[in-house]
Amino acid sequence: MAQDTRESIQIAISKEMNPKTKNQVRGERFRMHTARHRGRSKSWLFGFAMSITAAMLLQVTLPGDAQAGGPRILDQSASAAGQNNAFIAQADDPSAVYYNPAGMTQLRGVQFSLGTLLAGGETEFRSSTTGQKSTGNFDGSVAYPPPSHVYVTANLKDLGLEALGDVSAGLGILSPFGVLYRWPEDSPFNTAVTFEAFELIDIKPTIAFKLNDQLSFGLGADVYTFFDWWGEGQYQYQTRSDPAFFPLAGIPPGSGLEVNGDDTAAGFNVSLLYTPFRNADGKPLANVGLIYRSQATLHLDGDFLVNGTKVADSEITVVIPQVITGGVALWPIRDQERDWKVELDVDYTGWKSVRNTDIRLSNGLTIPYPRDWESGFTIMVGTEHKWLRPDFLPNWEVALRGGYSFSQNAVPDTFFNPTVPDSDYHSVSVGAGFLCKGQGRFFGFIPCGDTDGKWYQPKGIGLDISYRAQLYEDRTVSGANHPLAPSTPGNVNGQYETTFHLGMVTMRVMF
Repeated sequence: MAQDTRESIQIAISKEMNPKTKNQVRGERFRMHTARHRGRSKSWLFGFAMSITAAMLLQVTLPGDAQAGGPRILDQSASAAGQNNAFIAQADDPSAVYYNPAGMTQLRGVQFSLGTLLAGGETEFRSSTTGQKSTGNFDGSVAYPPPSHVYVTANLKDLGLEALGDVSAGLGILSPFGVLYRWPEDSPFNTAVTFEAFELIDIKPTIAFKLNDQLSFGLGADVYTFFDWWGEGQYQYQTRSDPAFFPLAGIPPGSGLEVNGDDTAAGFNVSLLYTPFRNADGKPLANVGLIYRSQATLHLDGDFLVNGTKVADSEITVVIPQVITGGVALWPIRDQERDWKVELDVDYTGWKSVRNTDIRLSNGLTIPYPRDWESGFTIMVGTEHKWLRPDFLPNWEVALRGGYSFSQNAVPDTFFNPTVPDSDYHSVSVGAGFLCKGQGRFFGFIPCGDTDGKWYQPKGIGLDISYRAQLYEDRTVSGANHPLAPSTPGNVNGQYETTFHLGMVTMRVMF
């Protein structure tokens, strides 16, 4: 392997690099690029709920090595994030496009929402062999650009298209998976990794059909891609050359290495929303939600760079895992004055499909990079208490939210990578929502109600905010030998202490 590596890279360098010109110019570009990143109520209801809950918990507690965490971005609206994303069975705002498209049938008219996630935090590392310490973060104190979301939904019957029946359509653009993590260039494992970015975008055209008052179905596409103007616009993995992996190949030890690439792939999602009980006003008292998101495969075509100079074309295959999420929501109180909802969701993510990200070069060389991640469950519990006609804020609906979740580690010790510093984690969240309607005025001067009957005037304007603390259990990695750093086996071994802070805001307009 080492001999083939030396010869293949040496041939590639001799053919494709002019060290007196390209290496100087592109090397400077690489250094500038690196510097830029451094800167930046009732008994029958509860009986029904307990039976469903017991079935879900039975699945979670079955024996096995299934894990869950990984680099999923669960927060896709502030209304859901405030409940720790226990929202699939509620799904009653435009973020239903992501959480459960079947829930779009609960929405009237045209609705729009836009929001962003401010993710901060860091990982503290202490080497088990040298005692050296290092700190990694989101390439800065806050991930930039921040993961964001846009949703639009439309009830086609409300738009006059009654011939189509009870059909709703929606579109979402969001960041469902993401890695954006940097470690210092002088970290103990700088020959394993210094930076990784995977800022993926998901475009979600969706449609939902209401079969009857109890059952709705949703169907949508997931178009995974990268945008040139969003973040890196491609997958990137950076490291420093290991003297044992690239010896005598024209690559001095410690040289900056980068592999990158982009692609577009498609998947699909199917969902349902079942409402067995409603109150006298027709509002749900119990909902059951379910969604399946399919697997998709990206073939990331790009470049293999040495100090910013292209040495060869590269290709990496990345599999987006399948996801299955189910949930039960109950409203112990739901009347003219208040709504109180509690919800339990269970999420399964098929991380076992992430087996390797081998780097295949155009000169015929393949650099093995095993991953062998593990699949499993995340449990989410959330609640929302909403005042519909509060005396202290007329013409508004005011909601307070909270939640808890637990997720297990998805990344085994053997193939641990510090840019995904995963371990078992606990998460607590709080949130609030404000929906201005009728004669209210948003920010004191924007009319919230449709007083003139114009289609472009809003019938409601809302603001949701949330905060979620993701508290990882301290993890001690042992027995890891990073495939890109053979001269320093175990250099990623040690203790990792990680805490993330996730703040979100979402604006909502109803027409």
